[in-house]
Amino acid sequence: MQLISNLCRYISSELATDIIIAVGEVKFDLHKFPLLSKSNRLQKLVSKANEDNADEIYLDDFPGGPKAFEICAKFCYGMTVTLNAYNVVAARCAAEFLEMTEDMDRGNLIFKIDVFLTSSIFRSWKDSIIVLQTAKSLFPWSEDLKIVGRCIDSIASKTSVDPVNITWSYTYNRKLAKVDKIVEDKVTAKEKFESVPKDWWVEDICELDIDLYKRVMITVKSKGRMDGVVIGEALKMYAVRWLPDSVDALVSDAHARRNKSLVETIVCLLPCDNGVGCSCSFLLKLLKVAILVEADESSREELMNNISLKLHEASVKDILIPARSPQITTYDIDLVQDLLNRYMTNEKKNRGVDIVDKNDKVFGESILGNRSILNVGKLVDGYLGEIAHDPNLSLSSFVDLSQSIPEFARPNHDGLYKAIDIYLKEHQSLTKSERKNICGLMNVKKLTADASAHAAQNERLPVRVVVQVLYFEQVRAAASTRAFASPRSLLNGDAEYEKTLGGSCHSLIRQTSRMKIKDDEFRRSVRLSKKSSKNSRSGMQLLPSRSRRIFDKLWNVGKGQGENKSSETSGGSNSPTSVVLGDTKSSGSSLRHQRHSIS
Repeated sequence: MQLISNLCRYISSELATDIIIAVGEVKFDLHKFPLLSKSNRLQKLVSKANEDNADEIYLDDFPGGPKAFEICAKFCYGMTVTLNAYNVVAARCAAEFLEMTEDMDRGNLIFKIDVFLTSSIFRSWKDSIIVLQTAKSLFPWSEDLKIVGRCIDSIASKTSVDPVNITWSYTYNRKLAKVDKIVEDKVTAKEKFESVPKDWWVEDICELDIDLYKRVMITVKSKGRMDGVVIGEALKMYAVRWLPDSVDALVSDAHARRNKSLVETIVCLLPCDNGVGCSCSFLLKLLKVAILVEADESSREELMNNISLKLHEASVKDILIPARSPQITTYDIDLVQDLLNRYMTNEKKNRGVDIVDKNDKVFGESILGNRSILNVGKLVDGYLGEIAHDPNLSLSSFVDLSQSIPEFARPNHDGLYKAIDIYLKEHQSLTKSERKNICGLMNVKKLTADASAHAAQNERLPVRVVVQVLYFEQVRAAASTRAFASPRSLLNGDAEYEKTLGGSCHSLIRQTSRMKIKDDEFRRSVRLSKKSSKNSRSGMQLLPSRSRRIFDKLWNVGKGQGENKSSETSGGSNSPTSVVLGDTKSSGSSLRHQRHSIS
């Protein structure tokens, strides 16, 4: 077939052409006989043209356009036709349009193409994907001819094959883990096959349009042979491939609708395995996008439920979800609160006990075994530390969030103390009652030595809290000294410590309740102690006489629970009350240093 111009083609022959067929803007000068012997549709059209004395036939909406018609025309003339994955769908649709069936001629074009599809295309992994991509532009012809369905079934069947039996090429650009790397030297064929990862197929199908991708994934899942983790990896790869990174691109008018459809489709394809298949980090990122593109409520609800099942796997960065109007905080606190409530409800349901009961020691011990709720405790404290910087964060939100987990989920209160300290620093307008309220969330007995040393000199804390920190540090030091002195005490160290605290804590509260030390007087005394330390010959930093008497009195109350009184502790420099609040590093070490002088 010769080309006169971009808009005209003809057959070079000794016989003059007798029919013109216009396909779109391109005209073909052809002969009637070879065409009519193969095409039932052209027979009807030529017959009608003869009745109308017309020399041209117009084929409007011809599937595949001029290129597809040219393939059919060449076949009619007996010329060699080259079919491949890129043109076979168009040729098949064109042949169907022209009715090039076996009734017209044995071994006609429809039969030839069907054989090619079955014997070659559908047996090839990459050709099946290419054909499926090209079929999109030929709807509804390709759908009605079952080409799309057969491609999808071919792809889904191949994804379910045992990786050991995979012999076809595929794309896998991701960095292989050490266990997946192929060692070329002295490696058997079996070892090479075993190195094929289970998710080898996820990259190749990422190029499919979202509608076709959804149909492929539904078919893959329906076969029931694909692991949920691999399904999750496939969805993650597709999201990374098509969802833009920037917020502006996500919500832009040009792509907002497409992104919304994409997110909703991915959510509906999530594996039904209680959230096991997808990582919590991926689900939270998907939730952020769903909120930005305003995905439907059912999609967001599905994500929330899946995330709540594995919240213990999340990081603080994952749950820093920006707030949207009308919220005035930087991050969406209510959403995280909702996730925590759902997580605790699931834990309560799964374990069949009331985890809100802080006195449930049996449940607390079981929690220590699987550590999931401990991870949630660390997550909450870390999140509180991040949002505490927000000047618009209300005290009630901070308190509610910190109390969303039971007491035994927070065996260490260092993280909570850090968050409280940040909040006090950023919200200096808090009243005395409010400061007392937020500090009441913290148990000073659960602070480490370093955190206690910091809290003992923290001017932002109420005086009562500072006194409690100092007292429990002294009691802890005394308990450690007795445990060191007596092997028997060492075996019962926790019991001794609890006994000491139990007997003296109430005395401490009674004593401190009688003290009417003003905050400004206490701060002034601390500053004076720092200045006086510079002139101290021994290097020890002494509290002002009034504060020293107060702590001496408190210490004697604690000692009275079981220690022998000694004149050395009545007011000398070796008294534990001589520990100064002004130096973080020296405070903890001074306390520990004096354990051997108290007996």
